[in-house]
Amino acid sequence: MLYRFVSAVTCGVIAAVAAGWLSTSAAAQVPAPLVIDGGTLIDGNGGAPVPDAVVIIQGDRIAAVSRRGQAAIPANAQVIRADGKFILPGLWDSQVSYQWYYGEVMLNYGITSTIDVGIAGEIGAPHRDAVHKGLIRGPRPFTGISRFTDEPVGGTGLETPGTPGRTPKTAEEARAYVRTWAELGADMIQIAEGGLPMEINRAVADEAKRVGKPTFMRAYGPVLGPREAALLGTTNMPHSAGIGRTVARTPVTSEDDPRNEADLYSEMDEAKARDLIQLLVKHNVALTPTFRATYPGFQRDWDTFAQEDRRFFDTADPALVAYYPPERIETALAIYRGRPGGTGAVRERRLRGYLNALRFHKMFADAGGRVVPGANTNPTRVPGNSLIHEMRIFVEAGIPPMQIIQGATKWSAEMIARGKDLGTIEPGKLADILIVNADPLQNIDNLRQVDTVIFNGTRVERGYSAGYNPVFKRDSEMNPPVEALLWVNAFQTVAFTGSGGRFNGQRPVGPGQPLPNPSESPQPAIESITPIMVTEGSPTTTITLRGFNFVRRSQVLFRGVPVPFTAVSGSELQVTLDTSLLREPGWHELVVRNPWPLHPEIGQQWGNGTSNKAHLIVRFRDSASAPIAAADK
Repeated sequence: MLYRFVSAVTCGVIAAVAAGWLSTSAAAQVPAPLVIDGGTLIDGNGGAPVPDAVVIIQGDRIAAVSRRGQAAIPANAQVIRADGKFILPGLWDSQVSYQWYYGEVMLNYGITSTIDVGIAGEIGAPHRDAVHKGLIRGPRPFTGISRFTDEPVGGTGLETPGTPGRTPKTAEEARAYVRTWAELGADMIQIAEGGLPMEINRAVADEAKRVGKPTFMRAYGPVLGPREAALLGTTNMPHSAGIGRTVARTPVTSEDDPRNEADLYSEMDEAKARDLIQLLVKHNVALTPTFRATYPGFQRDWDTFAQEDRRFFDTADPALVAYYPPERIETALAIYRGRPGGTGAVRERRLRGYLNALRFHKMFADAGGRVVPGANTNPTRVPGNSLIHEMRIFVEAGIPPMQIIQGATKWSAEMIARGKDLGTIEPGKLADILIVNADPLQNIDNLRQVDTVIFNGTRVERGYSAGYNPVFKRDSEMNPPVEALLWVNAFQTVAFTGSGGRFNGQRPVGPGQPLPNPSESPQPAIESITPIMVTEGSPTTTITLRGFNFVRRSQVLFRGVPVPFTAVSGSELQVTLDTSLLREPGWHELVVRNPWPLHPEIGQQWGNGTSNKAHLIVRFRDSASAPIAAADK
């Protein structure tokens, strides 16, 4: 599709001044337009590519899309010459366990948005909003905050509502979690497994619809399968979960069934497959199959994947190596030591299953279904490469490059209700744009030939900076507001054994009681922090730490520096953080430190006198007005 749109962006500014909408000084601050002149436009909508395109960007938005000769380029514009190149929307990796060190890598690959798997926790929304406002360098990280699971995570009772993942006991509890996650800024609501009771699944779907959030469901069964998920209105099934189980000729009758996804697909029933495809297409369910993650070692290009991943690190910019965690390099390459997938008859059966999985998704695509490339990018994979590899497997399945591009742009945005702002190159949308040097419709691998990346209307300076240090260091360890709660739970069991406490510890006492002052200090522990988040530049703030074994000579350290506090009891401290300490956004540590000498058993088993860490999120002040803070309505 080609858009003919008024091209006089500068004239529009002049008219606004004349009408009194903008002052002369405000008009002077309007940035010069950015123009892509020439090149072949693949706009994400699936239509025929448009040669000699002109894209005019004003601020963070696309102002006009036309052809050369149909629009005047503003005299003050910055111009990117794109003759012989190809212009696409920024790419999405639509299944990611986001790690802080992915940011520059993904932008260098033209990946401008990601969708996480619901393990960000409370830090997810302030991180996302800061990226949207250009305050942190990286792709837009859309987040589920947490997710529903039938296997409790943590289980101490001390976890926050945003801690991934949560296992509600009742439908009303499930609804409360949905509301809480929406309030914390979740972009979608995610169900991670299929074993929760159906009344809870229904409550999740209904409450998510009520608060205006799409749902992602890993419908592995035995309760929630693909059919049930489709009927509940899910927009996406990560891992194409549960399809192998649903289409297998021999039903799964026990959760002890040893067959994996490849085994189940190896005996695919064609009639079951066609029936399921019809239902999924009817209910507009997008599939994210994560072929590379689910069927490692069976791809025809597997050996090439290994070479490319090793070369990524062998030739990496020293500035990237300076911060990329060495242990994560080892983890990402470990899968290539040996050949996953079994041997002999087992491998033959699973190879057949893998090929049937490809065939199922090709049938789904041919029937009008949306197949979305998400690489399940996590510490076991190389960011950027993993998405290109997943796209190459789509090609192996026979899915046309145009559909692959739509899956990695338009359809990804639409399945999280962000199509109004992202996913295609059209007037009014945010300017996330990729320019490559060769035609990706001829070879999807040409997406590697990145010439220019534009993010939020600004040309990205590609490459790496040794000092890359995003203030919210998200990783897949779930970013808990209070760390080591399992240790706290275990320690509490023994800390209060016997009269007065095994380690001279004190059971929680009420307000007004004097703090204990033992000659040998107990090991302190933090159980909770309130509030979890404040805004950059907040006035002096009181933070409440709850736990146990706080004594008269305890210290509270914020970012390693002692800060004043008032002791309510041996289990509650009210910490005063001066406004000067809240000027720097980030994920800041607080600990309680007890004085020496310590009880002699502590150093041997339970600690060194310093508590586990609590974290205070100081969000960016300017991120509160992030440009896409609400989903499409």
